[in-house]
Amino acid sequence: MTLDKILAIGGKPGLYKLVTQTRGGFVAESLLDKKRTTVGLRSNVSVLSEIAIYTLDEELPLQAVFLKIQEKEEGGKTSVGHKDDKLKLEEYFFEILPNYDEDRVYVSDIKKVIQWYNILHENGITDFSNEKDAEKEGKTVEKKSVEKQSSEPKPVVKKTSNQKTSSKKVTQKNPAAKKK
Repeated sequence: MTLDKILAIGGKPGLYKLVTQTRGGFVAESLLDKKRTTVGLRSNVSVLSEIAIYTLDEELPLQAVFLKIQEKEEGGKTSVGHKDDKLKLEEYFFEILPNYDEDRVYVSDIKKVIQWYNILHENGITDFSNEKDAEKEGKTVEKKSVEKQSSEPKPVVKKTSNQKTSSKKVTQKNPAAKKK
């Protein structure tokens, strides 16, 4: 499973897996207790694949941050818990991302990233590599280029009007004549 189907819902703890969409929102299943809940369209929902962390150079996607954590921890859970003190969390995050923007990334953000990584690890969602995305992009690029090469130029067809010409005279109204 990719991060495209994993959600963070504002005001609710943990992460959720997108199950299905409904008319008034969608159904999500908690990764913590496996309970399903309906979420309305007005709820504040973030898809993990759309979240990024500020660095001094650019915004780094959350997927890349998870990959760096996974490399540091050798595929295991984090050595630091999300409830540890501020200094310990900042030191850990600095080891993972030495160039993260300390002014815009708060301790609460670091806690969420660590907690989310551990939740995903507990649920067996540990493939954070970009290979699948690159394959998808490569396939779509190849398909488009093949279509362009194999397709012949299409003849231009002029649209004709289906209305028959009538024998009535068409008179244009003079806008100046209305003013009196």
